[in-house]
Amino acid sequence: MTLRIAVVLIGRNEGARLVASLDSLNGRGVRVVYVDSGSSDGSVAAAQAAGAEVVELDTSTPFTAARARNAGFAALAPDWPDAVQFIDGDCIVVPDWIDRAAAALMADDGIGLVTGWRSEIYPAASVYNALCDHEWHRPAGEITACGGDMMLRVAAYQEVGGFDASVIAAEDDELCQRLRKAGWRLIRLPHPMTRHDAAMRTFGQWWRRAVRTGHGFAQVGDLHPGYFTRERARAWLYGLVLPLLAFAGFFWFPLLVAVVATYAMSYVKTAQGLRKSGMGTRAALHQAVFLSLSKFPNLIGMLTYRLRKRRGAAMRIIEYK
Repeated sequence: MTLRIAVVLIGRNEGARLVASLDSLNGRGVRVVYVDSGSSDGSVAAAQAAGAEVVELDTSTPFTAARARNAGFAALAPDWPDAVQFIDGDCIVVPDWIDRAAAALMADDGIGLVTGWRSEIYPAASVYNALCDHEWHRPAGEITACGGDMMLRVAAYQEVGGFDASVIAAEDDELCQRLRKAGWRLIRLPHPMTRHDAAMRTFGQWWRRAVRTGHGFAQVGDLHPGYFTRERARAWLYGLVLPLLAFAGFFWFPLLVAVVATYAMSYVKTAQGLRKSGMGTRAALHQAVFLSLSKFPNLIGMLTYRLRKRRGAAMRIIEYK
């Protein structure tokens, strides 16, 4: 027995990255649905030329990755496959991944989701790409959450109702929490899955991505109390509490010294953690700067979510490229 696999690929103005993603699926013998979120760069035509089924989202409703993935899944009806591989349009699929993931699902009916290792195609192009490459490296085994590249059992998706289309960031984490609460196991295999092109070249892109991450911390933390607790606490501490204490320190110098020392210790601890993960000293010292600084845009994202929720405003995506 073999599982029937379909692929749902989502994108918005990915250009050559989308073409590469589609090419990586050629010859796999799987049904491919491409969901476009208002692209203006010829992405729809490229997907059609590659033989993919195309779903174009209504532009009158705010775009989210969750909404796009749900639309792609819905397009598979009524001829449902056994599992769906979700990927982003800036990723290419490693040749043997789909077979490996399908085999893992076949081996254990209790597994609802299988993911693997994502890596950056151009990690040396910028420190921001290198940060992403480090971010993707996580231990294999049973996990609590994963990113958007995943193979999901159709029965598990249908049981929990798919993605929450209102969640603009960390929608994959949010789905994973509902899967776990429903009793499904989530597994990361120790194999390459996809290769990603973050294409981040500027500080502004990195900052906006970190703001979006903070929005996800707050929104998903709201939906699942207890999740992202440490991340939110760190953003409040290093992004707001310590700066306020530093300001007060101008009137009492020992307090300012204590705040500076706290930031310094946090930076050193971060760099040491990166070194222990196998990163070179120079790269660890460089990346630790941005990981320490990220608490400020994270806090902005968290506050953005709170303000939107209070006003009843739409949860619109925060784009960084």
